[in-house]
Amino acid sequence: MTLIPIELTKNSISGEPECSPPSSFLQTPFWAEFKASYGWTPHYFKVTTTKSFFLSVLVKKVARIFSIAYIPMGPDIKELSPEHQGNFLELLAKELQAFLPTDTIYIRFDPPWGTEVLNNQTFTKETDIFPKKLVGNLIRSVAAVQPPDTLILDLSLDEEALLAQMKSKWRYNIRLGEKKGLQIDFLEGIEGIESGIDIFYRLYVETAARDGIAIHSRSYYEELLKRSSTWANSTWDKPLSVRIYVARHEGDELASIITLFCGEEAVYLYGASSNIKRNLMPAYSLQWQAIRDAQKFGCTRYDFYGIPPTDDPDHPMYGLYRFKTGFGGSIVHRVGSFDIPIKPLMYGLWSVLESLRGVWYKRVKKIFIRGIPRKS
Repeated sequence: MTLIPIELTKNSISGEPECSPPSSFLQTPFWAEFKASYGWTPHYFKVTTTKSFFLSVLVKKVARIFSIAYIPMGPDIKELSPEHQGNFLELLAKELQAFLPTDTIYIRFDPPWGTEVLNNQTFTKETDIFPKKLVGNLIRSVAAVQPPDTLILDLSLDEEALLAQMKSKWRYNIRLGEKKGLQIDFLEGIEGIESGIDIFYRLYVETAARDGIAIHSRSYYEELLKRSSTWANSTWDKPLSVRIYVARHEGDELASIITLFCGEEAVYLYGASSNIKRNLMPAYSLQWQAIRDAQKFGCTRYDFYGIPPTDDPDHPMYGLYRFKTGFGGSIVHRVGSFDIPIKPLMYGLWSVLESLRGVWYKRVKKIFIRGIPRKS
């Protein structure tokens, strides 16, 4: 295995760029440069084994004491058999250490490896997916960074076939919106930045208060659109569009979603809704319009980006599972996040803090968020 650093700017690459482009938007320079606005330093590599692929590594300084390295949805190589995947991560981590800050305490991977099953099939995650046995220094992360379970639609199907695989109630709700005069528009670029963000964020704050979820500041979503506009015409990134879809009825803004179209991949990132006219089911019409637009953009798959691992009515996000899986498609179960500790003692302390942070955000903070009015 060899790693060659790549120096990358918006319109140029130096080094040896001849390698396959990333499959996931999380590995693109667009996403890495967006995360650079929030304390992460991107590092780019050409990795050569049996094939060459692009690798984006994000590094962050924590409390001016140590650094952590994170590889979202990478390494972007899918030809490995399950028994070789752990060894590959160890080898890659060993090669990467020479290019990382000396105070880096661990490297975290979110590999794209997983198992895909049809929506109506059952799946036992503990027995059907790598790794059954961890090798060497590989440790399962305290919590997955990217959602390991998701739902993906095959956009090579025509509209009739896409509708046919939905649950009947989902088709009814889409037709209901059309019948009641629900208007669906999207905003991108300057228009999205100047007016779309205001609409989305107002609805998102309302959603957060209602459902008890934590959200980023308004500037985070605005920066996302700004970066997408900058990199959309890059000579390196794939065709790119970040869009804010808005559902309106008789002048009322009822719901909004943010989607990302990147090459062959379309991703539903964020969703928000008002407390009024919920009987018009705007979320269904928003998704259907985004799905059709993704096809026109040239995307071959639509990723709903995160569902609970199983169809469990007791899961706190069961409603999300029902909503997304009702559109049909296939469920993908990925392996989740794994760490290679570089400084074991510091890594152990950090893992404890991560666990406590997870309890705070997932349990304690929700109690305080729910029902508290928030300013935008």
